[in-house]
Amino acid sequence: MMAAEVSELCVPVPWGEIRGRVWGPEHARPVLCLHGWADNCGTFNTLIPLLPKEFRYIAVDLVGHGLSSHRPPGDFYSLLEYVTDVLRVTDALQLRKFSVIGHSMGGDAAGMFSALYPEMVDALVLLDNYGILPTDSKEICKVVSQGMDQTLQFEKKTEEEKWRVYTYEKAVERLQAANPTLSERSVHILLERGLVQVEGGFVFSRDLRVNFKNIVRISLEQSLEIQSRIQASVLAVLTDKGFDKILSEPAQRKFTSALLEDLKNRNHTIVRVPGDHHVHLNNPEVIAPFVSDFLRTKVLSQSINRQHKL
Repeated sequence: MMAAEVSELCVPVPWGEIRGRVWGPEHARPVLCLHGWADNCGTFNTLIPLLPKEFRYIAVDLVGHGLSSHRPPGDFYSLLEYVTDVLRVTDALQLRKFSVIGHSMGGDAAGMFSALYPEMVDALVLLDNYGILPTDSKEICKVVSQGMDQTLQFEKKTEEEKWRVYTYEKAVERLQAANPTLSERSVHILLERGLVQVEGGFVFSRDLRVNFKNIVRISLEQSLEIQSRIQASVLAVLTDKGFDKILSEPAQRKFTSALLEDLKNRNHTIVRVPGDHHVHLNNPEVIAPFVSDFLRTKVLSQSINRQHKL
C-alpha cells in the first residue's frame, strides 16, 4: 500500500499554472496520470494507494480542469494542446523516462504523447480507452465547424451567462446527472477540485470551453499510423459497460474494433473487467492488480535486468 506521502503540484505556464497531486517518494520511478474529459486528477485518488509503492505518481489536472488555469480567451481545447501541456509538465519536472496512465480522453493524450516522444515512455496504461480515437473522414468538416461555431457563440456571452452558481448539494446533483455511473463517494472526490467557492455558492472550476467539439481531428488511417510509433509496452483495461457505450459521437464506435485489433496485432496486453467507465475510481480494487502487475513486470523488472547487464 502507498504511504500517505501526497503533495500538491504546481507548474508555471505562460498563461497561469498547471496543478496536480504527487504521490510517493521523490526519487522513485515516475508515473504520469492523466484524467478523462471534464474530470480532474482526483479521479486517481482511490487507485493510486493500491498501486506499487516503488513509483512516484504525478496526477495532473489537465488545463481547463480541476485547479489548473483556463486557456487564454480565444484559444481552443484540443488533443494536441493537452499533449503540449503534458510536455510542459515533464520538462518542468525534468522527466526523461517515465510511464503514463491515461483514463478516457487522458488515454488519447497519453497515446499521442507516447507516439510523438516514444523514447520517453516505457509503459502506457489505457483505462477504458482504445488509443487515439479517430473520426470518420466524411464527418470531419461537420464536427470541426461545430467546434468553431460553439466557440464564437460562447465568446458573445457575458461573464454572468458563462458562470452558473450552485449550492454544494445542487452541484452534486448536477455531476451525478451528467455521470450517472459515478458512486456518491466518487462525486464528492471529483468535486474537491471540481468546484470553486464564490459569493453565493460554488461554480464548477472547469472551463466551459472543454465541452466544445475538438477541432483537431484525425482519420483511422492517421490514428493507426501514429499509434505504430509507440515503443512502450501497452496495457489496455477495458470495461464491459464503459467507453464504447458512452461515446459522445456514436459514429466513432465503429473504430473501436479496429483500434483493438491494432493493439492485439502489436502483442499489447488487453484485459476486460466488469464495471463502468469510472470503475478505476468507483471500484479501484477491480483494476489495481492488472495495473500493478504490468508496472512491475514492464518497468521494474526491466530496470533490474538492465542494471544486471551493466
